[in-house]
Amino acid sequence: MVNAVNKLAREPKILFLIDALGALLSAFLLFVVLRNFNEYFGMPETILTYLAAIAALLCTYSMACFLFLRSNWTPFVRAISIANLLYCILTAGLLIKYFTIMTFFGLTYFLLEIALVCGLVYIELKVATRIKQ
Repeated sequence: MVNAVNKLAREPKILFLIDALGALLSAFLLFVVLRNFNEYFGMPETILTYLAAIAALLCTYSMACFLFLRSNWTPFVRAISIANLLYCILTAGLLIKYFTIMTFFGLTYFLLEIALVCGLVYIELKVATRIKQ
């Protein structure tokens, strides 16, 4: 883990690419897969659309940072980590709200997504701290 953080601190551009690709995958899964097979997941379609839109915005931000940012990485890495954390909190709140209609597959998908994104948030915050040093 330390080696990965050190490598990403030297090349924060890669972190933004990873974040953008992950957000793109989330947006695709939420908007295309989960919405079309909603009966297997349980989350209301409108909620899936909003979550997909948020993921698309996070993807756009990370891709813009990857393409255009050349220096002063720390505030941008912190910003995406906070946005990702807020996305996880929102998703967890929605899981609680719609728990009674969620299926096993829906709960599994969202809990895995939350775990993966929280892991990414941890790495992003470590990288931001390392860059600042």
